Amino acid sequence: MERGREGEDGRDDEPPPELAFYEPGEVGTLRGPRMRRVAQVVVVVALIALVLPAVLTGVGFASRTAALACEVVASTDAADTASADARFEWSGAEGPGWYCYVTDFGGHELQLRFLGFIPEVRVVPGSPGVDV
Repeated sequence: MERGREGEDGRDDEPPPELAFYEPGEVGTLRGPRMRRVAQVVVVVALIALVLPAVLTGVGFASRTAALACEVVASTDAADTASADARFEWSGAEGPGWYCYVTDFGGHELQLRFLGFIPEVRVVPGSPGVDV
């Protein structure tokens, strides 16, 4: 068979010179251990760069929501206190979540209410407030 001669379907029957010595199944890793380690580090850094901003945004949002919810609860349930503080506790009485603490003018601290893992203020019918 002559080189460059086409077969019956119009295609060249001989492989290109780049594939002349190719053996199927002979493919090994294209990277050495150093490049593999660099690739692993790049992947880990990329995952951290994707996940960390979302976690920080979520924690910041929950912190601001808990502080506002604690202010609302303190103004309705304990209006005669000096300050209100929302804290996240892993081992609180009602489980992990945000707790509202108030401090009276004498400096005594009192746990006012559990705000939940995702902070919220539950409106109880009949409680003081304005009907909307």
